[in-house]
Amino acid sequence: MLKIEALSKSYTAGVAALDNVSFEVAEPQVVAIIGPSGAGKSTLIRCINRLVEPTAGSAILNGENVTNLNSAGLRKARRRMGMIFQEYNLVERLTVMENVLSGRLGYVSFWQAWRRNYPPEDISNAFKLLDRVGLSGFQDQRADALSGGQRQRVGIARALMQKPDLLLVDEPTASLDPKTSRQVMRILVELAHELSTPTLLNIHDVPLAKNFADRVLGMQDGKLIFDGTPDELTEDALTLIYGEEDWKPEAKAGSPAEQENADSPEQAAAV
Repeated sequence: MLKIEALSKSYTAGVAALDNVSFEVAEPQVVAIIGPSGAGKSTLIRCINRLVEPTAGSAILNGENVTNLNSAGLRKARRRMGMIFQEYNLVERLTVMENVLSGRLGYVSFWQAWRRNYPPEDISNAFKLLDRVGLSGFQDQRADALSGGQRQRVGIARALMQKPDLLLVDEPTASLDPKTSRQVMRILVELAHELSTPTLLNIHDVPLAKNFADRVLGMQDGKLIFDGTPDELTEDALTLIYGEEDWKPEAKAGSPAEQENADSPEQAAAV
């Protein structure tokens, strides 16, 4: 399905954002990529679909070397790679339905897209996906009227409208509160499994990665230094990835009243 071979990215200052990264995703699984800030997680995701051009190495999707494609070939390859962004990347003035249907832009003519004249099958699939991500009835809402969690659900539906062979996800919960983060992750992982879509997920939240991913890749300084199951992500493995730290849960500090306030839904919603 996906084979990454010695993928590297260096910038003009000589800084290696990616350093000889290799791995395979041979089955439809959700693979979380974790590591400290600046480890190369986002660069890896974006080198695969060439939003960032790799310096060396290759990304091979279903036998096709994406890194060698010309501009026309790359446009076709990107139709098979859905992307979900941290910043949502919705067109704010368009409706939810129009944003979701934009996932089919690579499959319709310019005039069909300009006239919003999508095939009935695409419209039916869009309604099904909106229902599946919990946005039934929101199709006519403008994107700028939605909450962060709702926008990310639109982003999930839009990416899956492409019927992709690979789903690339860049920090989908970074701007969301804890409860919404879990809901978004649950929807994303369930749909990836239901549709048998291999998924690479860049995420900072280690507990979310452990709870929802099938496999975890750990990166540090542009290198891949851990590849295992969530159960193998032990304290020693976390220390290898992030450096020395006491990874045991800490007792809460403060008075009982402060503890109660820290756990209140209002506090969580403000995060």
